[in-house]
Amino acid sequence: MIVILKHDHNPGQLESLISWLQEKGITIHTSIGEANTVLGLVGDTSKLDIDLIAALDIVEDVKRVQEPYKNANRKFHPEDTVVKVGNTQIGGGNLTIMAGPCSVESEEQVVAIAKAVKASGATMLRGGAFKPRTSPYAFQGLGEKGLEYLKAARAETGLPIVTELMDPGHLPLFKDVDVIQIGARNMQNFDLLKAVGHQDKPVMIKRGMSATYEEWLMSAEYVMAGGNENVILCERGIRTFESYTRNTLDLAAIPVLHKLTHLPIIVDPSHATGKYWLVEPLAMGAVATGADGLQIEVHNDPAHALCDGPQSLKPEAFDPLAKKLLALHAHLNGAEG
Repeated sequence: MIVILKHDHNPGQLESLISWLQEKGITIHTSIGEANTVLGLVGDTSKLDIDLIAALDIVEDVKRVQEPYKNANRKFHPEDTVVKVGNTQIGGGNLTIMAGPCSVESEEQVVAIAKAVKASGATMLRGGAFKPRTSPYAFQGLGEKGLEYLKAARAETGLPIVTELMDPGHLPLFKDVDVIQIGARNMQNFDLLKAVGHQDKPVMIKRGMSATYEEWLMSAEYVMAGGNENVILCERGIRTFESYTRNTLDLAAIPVLHKLTHLPIIVDPSHATGKYWLVEPLAMGAVATGADGLQIEVHNDPAHALCDGPQSLKPEAFDPLAKKLLALHAHLNGAEG
């Protein structure tokens, strides 16, 4: 249920309303926008008298919400959420470019790539320290040592780092990570979602390979229900009957999710296609469709990469692409590129 307050509502009456609702076991999420203040009521609202609430002097309107996701629902939170990471803001009309290697291989490697992508316009460094792989014989990442190399790259460049968490037991190791990524294979690992929901670090949830929009938003709901509202969604392609590309990038997800939720949406064209030469057109398409940012894999020597070399761009290919993406975004938003 959502309660929309009148613009000139009385603070004392609001406090009384909130206290009354809390006494009935209702959790209240307040969203203050330019035009209205919205109260999102989470809990068993079936026993609340909607007519009684609507009759209050401070109330403009009351609506029941049918969707199972409440915190992530735009009806509860009409204004776009902006997730702040250092000096970077994700959402709210910004274009965030996260770039870096699929897997951290050495300190020298990740520092060199971080410097290159920053010079090209990237505002965050992505890199895998713990890697979920289909084959148990494939490179699984450097683990804790990889996290230390990412931190070294951050110290050199100032770029915030985003990296994947696979095990709730590893959370203490991620204390100094800027954004925790939940990978596609763990999108419905509910214990993991609960764990990151109980800390205040931003979380980026990649869409599962066969997940619907509602299932994806319910994963975000798990994190937000724990009290962590700094959630970012990442479309990375879904599994379809087509086998030419690694996955099928669902660009329709961008406008659909902007309609359904207030959370920012990042697109990963690298994992979606598995082919470096498809990254540029799909990245441009993502910006044109309204994405809040991109996650792009960049490697200084893709031919010898320990993970996902065929989908990685060299720094010299990433540079003109980043400039095109920023120029397109500026053009679409009425600014000079």
